[in-house]
Amino acid sequence: MVDYSVMPKQQILCIDMKSFYASCSAVIRGLDPMECYLVVAGNHDRKGSVILAASPRMKKEFGIKTGSRLFEVPNDPRIIIEEPKMATYLRVSMEITRVFHRYVPKEAVHTYSVDESFIRIDGTEHIWGDAYTIAQKIKDDIEREFQLPSSVGIGPNMLMAKLCLDLEAKKAGIAEWTYEQIEEKLWPISPLSQMWGIGSRMEKNLNSMGIFTVGQLAHFNLTTLEKKFGIMGNQLYYHAWGIDLSEIGAPILQGQISFGKSQILLRDYTDKEEIKHVVLEMCEEVARRARTHRKAGRTVHFGLGYSKDEFGGGFYRSRTMEEPTNVTMTIYHVCLALLDEHYNGKTVRKITISLGQITDDHEYQLSLFDQNGFNKRKLGYTVDRIRARFGSASLLRAVSYTDAGTARHRATLVGGHKK
Repeated sequence: MVDYSVMPKQQILCIDMKSFYASCSAVIRGLDPMECYLVVAGNHDRKGSVILAASPRMKKEFGIKTGSRLFEVPNDPRIIIEEPKMATYLRVSMEITRVFHRYVPKEAVHTYSVDESFIRIDGTEHIWGDAYTIAQKIKDDIEREFQLPSSVGIGPNMLMAKLCLDLEAKKAGIAEWTYEQIEEKLWPISPLSQMWGIGSRMEKNLNSMGIFTVGQLAHFNLTTLEKKFGIMGNQLYYHAWGIDLSEIGAPILQGQISFGKSQILLRDYTDKEEIKHVVLEMCEEVARRARTHRKAGRTVHFGLGYSKDEFGGGFYRSRTMEEPTNVTMTIYHVCLALLDEHYNGKTVRKITISLGQITDDHEYQLSLFDQNGFNKRKLGYTVDRIRARFGSASLLRAVSYTDAGTARHRATLVGGHKK
């Protein structure tokens, strides 16, 4: 049993903008986001283009949602298909963040994504009222000033606020969960993939252990979970009890920090050399993200997703190095080894690379077997500074100028989509 009396009891709001991209596009057109039929698709010229956002009525009446394909959208004269305006969406997101600053200081706001934020409102009750009142005020401000709908989940920590948002507030508008409601609100959740932080792969693993609800997870043997899943098992157990010790601005899953990139390719790739070209570009981006935070990692995760024409499938493997690194070519050579071992020649449509087991990059271990290692590390930071000053496309590897390369095209995008 968990003693909630010793657990932090903060007042956290998790604010989500409903169908943000679609709602912004609707408002730009002078339409009501809650009443119109509108979808945002990445590329109108490709029927297989992914739907980035759909208005609430599209979801409810046509079953079209984020991740659907353009060819699934019915031929209905009421439906409007918009291209993404990423720069506009980002500007609106920043202006909405300014609304939050009216109620709390900047350090009490954590932007989780372009359309979702956490706000700690402890100590503001004597100014604005209780948590529900503040949530309503913020929601009203956003709707009045931007004509955009939003939902707010309230909880004693970031996890509870997020779960409240996803499982209740998105339907109710505003909802609040407390520790006393864990058994009523959280434990009945099933399937487990509805629980924030549990993906389909983890759900299958838990199901194989006889765990099908969050309540069963909460009452499972902690030692067994830790033995099977390591630190993740510990987090799963305590999350099932609604416990989260993260602070605003910190990752919700403490200790699980990694730097990664996943890319759905614009066409099918069957030539192994072409696949290697994209892998190198992606390793460059993963390494850059690690260097930006002055971090390095020991474990490289690499995966390929096959085309639907191959009936899907793929693989996801990892390898741990002796020393942590953020050098592009070191990460790339690990990915190549995994590619050679596990790729079976099928058509590739998705590539995923990440760097885990993160440590601070304050020290460097000299090696007799790589006497040029320090210069390689230094070169990476130098390239990053040049790109930061002159743009991401100012320095590119030669593979980016081949037909297989994607970096030049992606450099013209914002958030992976048109500006």
